[in-house]
Amino acid sequence: MGMDDPQQIQFTIDRLARLSAAEAWAQGLNPTQAAVLSYLCRANRFSRSPSHVANYLASTRGTVSQTLKTLVRKGLVTETRNKADRRSIHYDATAAGRALAQSVPSLDAAARSLATGRLAQANETLADILRQALATRGMRSFGLCRTCAHHERRGGGGYCHLLKVNLQPVDVGQICHEHSA
Repeated sequence: MGMDDPQQIQFTIDRLARLSAAEAWAQGLNPTQAAVLSYLCRANRFSRSPSHVANYLASTRGTVSQTLKTLVRKGLVTETRNKADRRSIHYDATAAGRALAQSVPSLDAAARSLATGRLAQANETLADILRQALATRGMRSFGLCRTCAHHERRGGGGYCHLLKVNLQPVDVGQICHEHSA
């Protein structure tokens, strides 16, 4: 099996995922907890409900709900109910959760060791594969706000034409469940 075999990409991605999961266990998180915490640290304020997390992770709402409860008990995540609709809940990573998510050793160092051109090429290739896989499954892209068709650049942050809201500067660099390429 050579490097031009598409199946090799799957094997490589699986191996990288296993390495990442092993690092999460070493930090006291199971792989699902680490993935949920990572998502919450990168998701914008409109994308932190249990259903959004489940959709992003291609997981069940039950698994995600139990994982969120565990992360709340560990003090890594807070739960907030919508004042207008008490059934609606969103979650935020606490300072301890953000610190842990950043401290979990990751593949960043290995990726940074690549030459700039190779890193950009690897990112583009993996993004293309992800887009194709999501399209095949009819799943949402969850891209960055600033790359969305609904985003309008404005001073300081931006404006979302879909949600009809002004965006904070932090929002435009985070992932959104409403993203449309």
